[in-house]
Amino acid sequence: MLLKIVAAFARRATRRVVLAWIGGVAILAVCSITAWMIAPGWFVPTSGYGLTQESFEKLRLRGDTLEFPAPSRPDHSAPEVTVEAQVVVATSQPAPAATAAPALAVTRVVEREVLVEVAREVVVTVQAETLYSAAAPTATVQQDHGYGRRATPTPVSHWQPQPSGGETPHTVTFQDYARSRMVDTRQDAVSTFSLDTDRTSFQLALNWARNGYEVDPVSVRAEEWVNAFDYGYETPSHPDRFNIATDVLPHPVDAGRHMVRIAFQAPEATRAAPLNVTLVLDASGSMGDGNRVDIARAAAESIVDSLSQSDRVSIVHFTTDVLGEYTVNSDRPRSRRVRSSIGSLAPHDSTNVQAGLNMGVRLADRMRRERPEALNYVILMSDGVANVDATNPFAILESAYDADARNPLRLVTIGVGIANYNDVLLEQLAQHGNGWYRYLSTVDDGRSFASHGRWQQLSSPFADQTRAQVRWDPTYVERWRLIGYENRVTSDESFTQPLKKFAEIPSGTATTAFYDLVLTPAGKRNLGTAELGSVELRWVTPTDQSSNIQHASISSTPGRGVDDALEFGAIVALASDVYSGLGDYEVTSSRIRNDLETLASRLRSIRGGYSRTQAYQDFEFVLSHITGSVPYETTSGSGYSR
Repeated sequence: MLLKIVAAFARRATRRVVLAWIGGVAILAVCSITAWMIAPGWFVPTSGYGLTQESFEKLRLRGDTLEFPAPSRPDHSAPEVTVEAQVVVATSQPAPAATAAPALAVTRVVEREVLVEVAREVVVTVQAETLYSAAAPTATVQQDHGYGRRATPTPVSHWQPQPSGGETPHTVTFQDYARSRMVDTRQDAVSTFSLDTDRTSFQLALNWARNGYEVDPVSVRAEEWVNAFDYGYETPSHPDRFNIATDVLPHPVDAGRHMVRIAFQAPEATRAAPLNVTLVLDASGSMGDGNRVDIARAAAESIVDSLSQSDRVSIVHFTTDVLGEYTVNSDRPRSRRVRSSIGSLAPHDSTNVQAGLNMGVRLADRMRRERPEALNYVILMSDGVANVDATNPFAILESAYDADARNPLRLVTIGVGIANYNDVLLEQLAQHGNGWYRYLSTVDDGRSFASHGRWQQLSSPFADQTRAQVRWDPTYVERWRLIGYENRVTSDESFTQPLKKFAEIPSGTATTAFYDLVLTPAGKRNLGTAELGSVELRWVTPTDQSSNIQHASISSTPGRGVDDALEFGAIVALASDVYSGLGDYEVTSSRIRNDLETLASRLRSIRGGYSRTQAYQDFEFVLSHITGSVPYETTSGSGYSR
């Protein structure tokens, strides 16, 4: 009996030892996994789209927006538009000094993440607290004057725009267009691009700087900075032709290179045809942020006030759906219904841009069929934050497709807002909708948008489907690069095809393009007499759809100096191009800052009348602002011997 009791006791003890051993191993495993997951930089979402360590290393943080490549699914389908999740971000970074630039460190549990689909790009937006912030410069800004009359291995920069006294902007969506590279003329001597009269990128940067935010380099489209300003080009001598002017000047930063400016000035034209204007007004909840509704209402009233009694207006309000009680169908501009509809604009619910544009296109098409002699504009006023139905610009355009190319509907987009703003949607809708894109930052901007005949001119197209092709002579040009226009460059083969994506050029407006050149020894010796290349311009006349071709040579005039406007334009082109290169793995941030400081010094050397314009002062302020935001690189370690 004693032996049986001892044996039973031994079996129980052995079982407890084994269970204790298994429990210890399990606890050790859990601790190890937990420690590994909360290592610096690990991201743990509770949704079905976890990030790998490789994906995390590709994250970029701007404000409270984290960007990463879209996760793939086995069936290659798109990710969900909205995913509720809980995200934990841990860090072991040391705290920087109080005056240091904003750090990447984030230590709070994030309550949600939102996936915003933009083509194949996915933006993850999180609400988080940064540990450190930096004060931003302030400026006194006067009334606008002097603009276009009409209308990185670099350490990865984690941009956290910080206002001087408030929150960081969130959910601001830009498309990252890769900067073009130098091209060997012996390999490719032809450059083809669509002309562009948009200038929104600079106006966005100015508004961010005025409000104390750092300017996101991804938001910078160099051609839109250049085309924001008036360079005083001569009016064409023929009413049916452009004035194509070319200039060659020394490179302001690199003494071994040159720059070429090619300017296309459209003639003034009097609009004979009446207008059909359809206003598509965003009345969603996000328009309640700040004074967005007030700006949109002021701009709509300004447009209506500029129209004549022979013009017609339709109006659509949209939120999650179209608000039928405010819809106006083809009425006179000063009618009570038109005034009441605009005055009733107020924020509600979500944003269904697709529904609003679909209804707008239907009303515009109805007016077009009733008045075939009229020009037709659909004007979308929004912050671009589409979150119901289609949110991709191409899907929205496909849904609101306009099949009549003989008398097209021109889609104009007008953006309002800073935070919670989708630049990609608005820019792409206008570019591929046969229109143009503008940005308004204040109610005064809205009131003046169509004043002094601006809308009459913007709504008087001189040329449509306008594109240029430049051919460089390898005898004189060794390498070349078009500054900006990355989203306007097109294949050489498409140059002869009148495509909808090519730009409409309003009456009296100008488009400017700068090239960065490395000349051959022969090119340097013969500068001033040799033709470096040629430019061919093609467009369609909007009224009769006839095709037009114009040619010009590219050369410099002997003895002609560099005037203030030419010097100013070159500085604008290079400064925007250089700053947009932050994050380029072939350029260091120190070099970028040095180049910006050199350009700022050259800007201060302009002493003529151009330096007294408001446009000059605004650009000087923005240039100082972006220069101060670029960090100098420092070497690791203390510098002392061990």
